[in-house]
Amino acid sequence: MKVTVELNISSEDYLAYYQGMAKSVIATDMQGKRVRFPSNILRPFVTHNGIHGTFEILFDDDNKFLKIQKI
Repeated sequence: MKVTVELNISSEDYLAYYQGMAKSVIATDMQGKRVRFPSNILRPFVTHNGIHGTFEILFDDDNKFLKIQKI
């Protein structure tokens, strides 16, 4: 399964994820469906301004994370 989400997470908000206080991110995909994924998959995309952009996230048939890419 592939989902596309647009994220705008400030650096302050991501700090809660980074510190482990929040282990999952809940976002709405482009079709309006709510999706939950592990917050640690976003680490490669963190900048001083946070995380901003559109991302494709791939999951296997058991809904396990496979891959994320910024598009």
